[in-house]
Formats: sequence, structure tokens, C-alpha cells
Amino acid sequence: MTSPLTTSAAASTARWTPRLWGTLLVLCAAMFLDALDVSMVGVALPSIGSDLGLSTSTLQWIVSGYILGYGGLLLLGGRTADLLGRRQVFLVALGVFALASLLGGLVDSGPLLIASRFIKGLSAAFTAPAGLSIITTTFPEGPLRNRALSIYTTCAATGFSMGLVLSGLLTEASWRLTMLLPAPIALIALAAGLKLLPRTTREKNHNGYDVPGAVLGTASMLLLVFTVVQAPEVGWTSARTLLSFLAVAVLLTVFVLVERRSAGPLIRLGVLRSGNQIRAQLGAMTFLGSYVGFQFLVTLYMQSLLGWSALHTALAFLPAGALVAISSTKVGAIVDRFGTQRLIAAGFALMVVGYALFLGVDLDPVYAVAILPSMLLIGAACALVFPSLNIQATNGVDDHEQGMVSGLLNTSLQVGGAIFLAVVTAVVTAGAPEDATPQAVLDSYRPGLLVVAGVAALGLLITLSGLLTRRRPKAHSVVVARSTVKEADAERVAVRD
Repeated sequence: MTSPLTTSAAASTARWTPRLWGTLLVLCAAMFLDALDVSMVGVALPSIGSDLGLSTSTLQWIVSGYILGYGGLLLLGGRTADLLGRRQVFLVALGVFALASLLGGLVDSGPLLIASRFIKGLSAAFTAPAGLSIITTTFPEGPLRNRALSIYTTCAATGFSMGLVLSGLLTEASWRLTMLLPAPIALIALAAGLKLLPRTTREKNHNGYDVPGAVLGTASMLLLVFTVVQAPEVGWTSARTLLSFLAVAVLLTVFVLVERRSAGPLIRLGVLRSGNQIRAQLGAMTFLGSYVGFQFLVTLYMQSLLGWSALHTALAFLPAGALVAISSTKVGAIVDRFGTQRLIAAGFALMVVGYALFLGVDLDPVYAVAILPSMLLIGAACALVFPSLNIQATNGVDDHEQGMVSGLLNTSLQVGGAIFLAVVTAVVTAGAPEDATPQAVLDSYRPGLLVVAGVAALGLLITLSGLLTRRRPKAHSVVVARSTVKEADAERVAVRD
């Protein structure tokens, strides 16, 4: 399915039409909202707990409910966009997001608030891959798409940074404002999207709907995210956790077998024959996993040990987000020159250095000396890595599979974030001192910071493995195994044999 805007986009590499800009801005608004919503809710949790009388374990599910809906349904969301039409799926999900935001700001009970958060995560699981696939099918592969994806990822970073600051300001008035703010923005984006987004048709000749694959894929992702989120609380070696991981392994094994035999799979496994595609997915897991773990520990350090306010903490993180917002729009041109893998490797190297520098903090830090360098290095790393991962994962993929690959990339990001945050939490909890002096608590954080740096180093090694491999001409381009009827039939025959 080729967008009617593709022709106009290809016609000029220097100037975009107003309609093309409008399309991109609508999609950026949805990504902005996703990031804004994720960053705002954390600061509001203490006020929510006090107002609604919620326990700490219940408060956790206000965050985990969103993660569960988002991470669990991304694979289904991506393929649904391909099959039912990206525009239709995006707009319906954006409308649901707006309604769930409104509900979340008006409810007076913990279970209803958690339900609204789950619905928001579910809707984001459809808007994120649909929006990304609209970009990759509207803007032709190359400089135009790279530029569009750079702007798109910049909006995510801007939303996350603004969410940290806005949450500190809005929570002072009422936590409900943090829940309600996304609703009017989503409704404005929905109204604009109805007029500006290119019309798409449903995919034809898709060999039916992979209902078993959809059920198994969604169930396995939901159970995986749920297990990882709960493991630090119930214990990593508890019978419940081990049995849950065993069930996940069984579901994923059956899912792979079903996908190999399906005429119209939820995920075409052939797409993972590309080394660049695999490195993009693993890079996404380590990238977000390391950053989420770092943010978690630094927030505890600043608020619990240094006694900083929520707003003060948000402002401390702001230089990283501001650097991403300023520089990400330029990344597309740099990718055109150096390729995605070199930029991803450079970004991971900056992350490792930034995390390592933070290991030296003490209980009386001078921000400009002890904290700001790490924030700037990590901000520069995010500006290089995030848009480059999006470009690498979607280049070379046929239009009818863009939603699938977009859903897979976002799943890797969310699963990586959930898994490595749980690991960092477990490491810090295991090392919690009996004599909880401030210095002892700070020392217990350092193993977690080492894990964070190690995860980023793993991402660097994964990326370097691609750079060290003997590469073909135009090495920075990404070629993904393409789908043909002949290939699909051959795969099914091989399975039967």
C-alpha cells in the first residue's frame, strides 16, 4: 500500500508540502503524548496514593497497568495496522486514548484508575506501530524518511522531558491534571488526523487472519511483562515466578511453531534473517533497558538521599532531554553519511561513559561537575541511538509489513525496559543495607549502576558485531528478507518434512 503522499514526497528532497508537514505533525503529536504520559505519572504517584488511600503495591499497578497493556499488545497492534488500514487503526486508538485520559482524571477509586491506565497502554500499543508505519510508507526510504524519523523521535524526547517538568508543576495543584492533560491534546490531534492523514486501504491477499498467532503472541507478551513486573515483589526464585517464566517459554515455542505454518503470520519469521534487523531489536532492548534503570536509580538518589523536590529532579534531567530535542532533527543527515550502525555504536559508547561517570557521585554533589556531564553524554547518546534504531529496523521492509516491524521494535523497547528495570531493582534490593545510613544506601545503588553500564556495554558489543563483519557495498543500507509466496510455501514444506 503506497500513500498518495509518497509521490509528492519523492518529488522534492528539499521542500515538503503543507499537507505532508501536517501528516507528520499529527503522528508526532501521538508519539509526544505517549512519552508525556509515561513521564508524568511517576511524579504524581505519592499524591494519588494520599488522595485515594492506595497502598504502595496498588500504586505500582498505576504504572505497571500501562506497561502491561502497551508491551503486551504491540505485536497485535502492529499487524492489525497492516491488515485493517493504518489510518483507521491510528485514529480509533487515538480516540480511545483521549477517552481513557478523561476517565483517569475523573475516577475516585484505585481499580478504575488502574483500568484506565491499562486501556491507555492498550491504545498506545496500536497508535505507536500504526503511526511509525504511516511515516515509513508515506516517506520513501532514504534521506526523506531519515529526516521524518529524526523529527518523530525528537517529539518523543521532547514529550518525555516536558512531562517531567509539567508533572512537577501540575501535581502541586492536583494529580488529576496530570491525567487530564493528554485528553485535549489527543482530541486536537484526532480532529487534525481526520483531515490530514493519507487514506489507506486494507491489505489484500493477506492469506487470512492469524487468529491463533494473535492469541498466542498477545498471551505470551502479556504474561512475560506481568511476570517481570511482579518478580521483584514475589521473588525471582519463587515458584510463581519460575512457573510463569516456564509458561512464557511454552507459549512462545508454540507461537513460533504456529507462525512457521501460518499462511498469513502475525510475525513473518523471515524478517529476522537479517543481521541488521536482529541487531536493531536487541539494541532497542538494551538501549531503553539501560536508560530506564538509570533514571530509576537517579530519581531515588536525588529525592530520597539528596532531598530534592520532584520539580528539582525533573530539571536535573532536563539537559538530557533538551539536547535530544535540539539535535535529533539533524541525525537524519548524519545517518545518510555514516549509516545507522556507526551512529548506534557511537551512542552506546557515550552511554557507557555517562553511566560510568555517575558512579562517582556522593552525598554532596556539585551539579555542574558531578551530574551534568552524565546527563549531557546520555542526552547525546539518545539523540544518536533512538532515531537510528527506528531507521535501521524499518529500512528495506516492504510497505505491507511496516506495521509488523514497527510493532516488533516497540515491543523490544518495552520488554527491554521492563526486564532490565526489574533486574536493576532486584540487584539494589538484594544489597539493601540493614543500617540504612545515607552513605550505605548510596553504596547499595552502585551495583545497580554497574548493571546499567553493563547493559549499555552489551548494546555496544551487539552493534560492533555488525560493524566488524565483512560488509557489502553501501554497508549502511539495511536489507531485510522479503516475503514471497514461494518462500512462504517453501517454509511450510520444510516444517512438514
